[in-house]
Amino acid sequence: MEYSESAPSSEHLAVPGGGVTQPSTTSGRPPESSRSPEPRNHLAKSPRRRRKPTRTQRPGCSHEQLHGEIERRRLPGQHEHLEPSGSASDAAESSPKRRAHFLHGPYPATHFGPKACILPNPTSVMHIQDPASQRLTWNKPPVNVLVIRKIRDETLVEPFKELCRFLVEEKQMMVYVERRVADDATLSKDEAFGSIRNQLCTFREGYDDISECIDLIICLGGDGTLLYASSLFQGSVPPVMAFHLGSLGFLTPFKFESYKTEVAKVFEGNAAITLRSRLKVKVVKDMLQRSGRPPHSPEPPPPPPPEHDRPLPHGHPHHEAGKVTLQLQVLNEVVVDRGPSSYLSNVDLYLDGRLITSVQGDGVIVSTPTGSTAYAAAAGASMIHPNVPAIMVTPICPHSLSFRPIVVPAGVELMITLSPDARNTAWVSFDGRKRQEIQHGDCIKITTSCYPVPSICCHDLVYDWFESLAQCLHWNVRKRQARLEDFSDSSDAGS
Repeated sequence: MEYSESAPSSEHLAVPGGGVTQPSTTSGRPPESSRSPEPRNHLAKSPRRRRKPTRTQRPGCSHEQLHGEIERRRLPGQHEHLEPSGSASDAAESSPKRRAHFLHGPYPATHFGPKACILPNPTSVMHIQDPASQRLTWNKPPVNVLVIRKIRDETLVEPFKELCRFLVEEKQMMVYVERRVADDATLSKDEAFGSIRNQLCTFREGYDDISECIDLIICLGGDGTLLYASSLFQGSVPPVMAFHLGSLGFLTPFKFESYKTEVAKVFEGNAAITLRSRLKVKVVKDMLQRSGRPPHSPEPPPPPPPEHDRPLPHGHPHHEAGKVTLQLQVLNEVVVDRGPSSYLSNVDLYLDGRLITSVQGDGVIVSTPTGSTAYAAAAGASMIHPNVPAIMVTPICPHSLSFRPIVVPAGVELMITLSPDARNTAWVSFDGRKRQEIQHGDCIKITTSCYPVPSICCHDLVYDWFESLAQCLHWNVRKRQARLEDFSDSSDAGS
């Protein structure tokens, strides 16, 4: 399975500053410094082969040469037009050729005025695909399907049995389910379902690795089922088809009444895909102890905090050190809060090694665009379309009237540590799970993951998102004003 481009294709956006860049939305592996991302095969039993990459830009390459190089690599049938700088841009505007519509805009000019330009750097090119061309296709027919059912909900037993019977008997699929789902007492007592139950493949979370043998995921329940499916795949994630059988259903666009038709369409391919970015999170313990502080020294004097906008020196306690105790892929958000303490939480926020601010309040939320409509929205943040490459930082009840939520580019590295003068520890959770305590000397490192969750759309990625806003969050719902029937009484009637 791969994410194909059905004209128009992808765009290259130059990112000033270099450093970490946003991975390709069509890529399933991390980008290399001098290589442009390529699609990879996500079929479970296929060998992982690295395709020969093509250079995106050579040092010293002019904008015109880069423009020509991109044009030569264009696939047949793609009709987009990159916009060069200078007089060529004026000529392109007067061209009678029809231009395609792009959500992310045309290729930006890299020359500014007669003499200024961006320093050529192959690591500063970000590959963004046009969302309208994100379509699902299969290299080989899917065979293994993972069905995730909401636990402790008896109303989902019958839909679960219908779906499994359809997949096994009519579609001849290998169906994987959790062992606790297959061992449900209601299913065990159903003799008619016994033959199907015996053909189900079971697994246990944390014990069995199914990441290499699943072609498609089907979720029955609410948004929590999709979050759980994401947690099962810490690398490449198979396409996810989510049916709305839960309480909210913001991430579950499909209705179960037409499941046979919808599932058959997905098996045929050519379905719209929303690539929901995830956060790669690392919890690093005992950084201060590894940098010279005695492991059990009572009440050591806190080190002076670094000044704003000053990079961390090599010997600083918050420099790369310590032991990575947890590494996760998070779909919604990372929440750092004060836990059971009555004191305000006090944590320091770094961006690419520079101290940005200290958060004093109930905590801070670092979320993806998908998570912007979850806890972050309740904390007063804006809602971001899941196709926007960004990371949102939202304070929770900050003790400051001017602390507003901010959006930073995808690809930067955020680091959260306990402030030296904090009165208490902090607690962190990841999509509401694996909650643990953060003490002095620990840190949390967060950046954009290169493994998104490919969520299958019911209609398309624009309609589905706004439909969820209207149906689930009642976005911009109000009683409409009555129409003015008689204009003769208006103040400007005689003018």
